[in-house]
Amino acid sequence: MKILVLGGTRFVGRHIVTLARAMRHELTIFNRNQSNPGLFRRIATPIHGNRETDLDKLKGEWDVVIDTCGYLPRIVKKSAEALKDRVGRYVFVSSISVYADFKKNGINESYAVGKLQNESVEEITGETYGPLKALCEKTVQDVYGTESIIIRPGLIVGPHDHTDRFTYWPVRIARGGDVLVPDRPDAMTQIIDARDLAYFINSLILKSGTGTFNVTGNPITLNTIFETCKRVSKSDARFKWAPVEFLEKHHVEPWSDMPAWLPETGENAGVSNVDISRALNAGLTFTPLVQTIKDIYEWETERPAGSELKAGLKTAREKELLELLRVQ
Repeated sequence: MKILVLGGTRFVGRHIVTLARAMRHELTIFNRNQSNPGLFRRIATPIHGNRETDLDKLKGEWDVVIDTCGYLPRIVKKSAEALKDRVGRYVFVSSISVYADFKKNGINESYAVGKLQNESVEEITGETYGPLKALCEKTVQDVYGTESIIIRPGLIVGPHDHTDRFTYWPVRIARGGDVLVPDRPDAMTQIIDARDLAYFINSLILKSGTGTFNVTGNPITLNTIFETCKRVSKSDARFKWAPVEFLEKHHVEPWSDMPAWLPETGENAGVSNVDISRALNAGLTFTPLVQTIKDIYEWETERPAGSELKAGLKTAREKELLELLRVQ
């Protein structure tokens, strides 16, 4: 099968390309050659350019295009329209952030998506990211109709995650000692290994699947994740559970300071219980958590010494909070 990947050298795209090549697909990747330049030059045909201005460089025909880096509907529309007569299906990697809220458990693909008052807005913020992704989805569906596949991942984890949105926990827990952790041991989250996401997308392509899919993991407790990190790294970590009220009082931000966690209240009451039954019925499978964490930890140890994590608490800030928690 001939596959065109838009992006393809960072995190999710990297895993998609790696797996697609292992499955012996014929690959072309189109990107600016800024992230990991030269990666895959021996296993894929590279075309370098900006998807906003250089789509005329894409000459040829493909069975499917996988768009891993579409954030603005105006730009996604350009690629969808430019490829309409030369690509059979369009796979768009979106996000569960498209939903208007998570007020209830079991949100499925038919739940309302967020909307922007001004749909011409192109500044990507925490408030606009989801609605912009939803508009990108609609753009793809308008152009490709039933030949579109919309993938809505939850929190994506695994090796080569440049955001460190989950990597913080294996790394921090491996250091041992008292570790500030959020909420309570039975608080829930949902994560998806990037390689499972890549496998699901490739399997859908092979089955000629179409439609929209929530693609994340089964709900799992934070304690299960933390204890697995501890077991993998054989650390002496001692988990200090900080109540939501304590974290709010001291301005500790969910998701950024405390990765992989949001308080399950109000508009986020169902954020860790999204319905993935459609993806499961279509063949979604999961890498064992212990393997995911092992691979993250091994990849992290290969990164340049002194690399600073982009998410999670800094050491001094964590020590300060641990002391405050101890004396409260």
